Amino acid sequence: MKGLFAEKVEDFRLPRYNELPNVGLYLEQVTKYINGFIVPLGCAELTTSMVSNYVKKGVIAPPVKKQYYAEQIGYLLFIGIAKSILSMENIAQLFEMQKAVYTTEVAYNYLCSEFENMLRFVVGKKDSLNNIETVKVEAKTETKMMLRSVLIAAAHTIYLNNCFDIRKQRLTSEK
Repeated sequence: MKGLFAEKVEDFRLPRYNELPNVGLYLEQVTKYINGFIVPLGCAELTTSMVSNYVKKGVIAPPVKKQYYAEQIGYLLFIGIAKSILSMENIAQLFEMQKAVYTTEVAYNYLCSEFENMLRFVVGKKDSLNNIETVKVEAKTETKMMLRSVLIAAAHTIYLNNCFDIRKQRLTSEK
């Protein structure tokens, strides 16, 4: 069952912070951009009403003249990955913890590397997890360990959902 999904994961890469659009995207553009990364993995779509709700609840910063920038897009990419694992309240807490320890750029780039690392490991494209370290991310902070746990859970959830989808497709085609 890993075959097709493993191939998809092998080439999967999230844009790094300096690659995120920072020209100001409107709400529909933001959701389309984020969904282009998360939906092919099997994550649920991020809708415009969800994003508006995250802004309303203060989870992410409000748009500037109805436009979203790199920092907000980075946070929304994480939400798209984590929303099936954590409550919105816990995501907001994790963001507050991150802001106290790491810049958004450092935290986001770590998220990208670690998530790609986890996905490849879970689908069997790697025999072991890389120890993702950067100069600015200390070895073991509580924030880092919690993020890693979220990403482990997300990678396993994504993998299992894809296995069940592939199995369902096989059963349907056999009928």
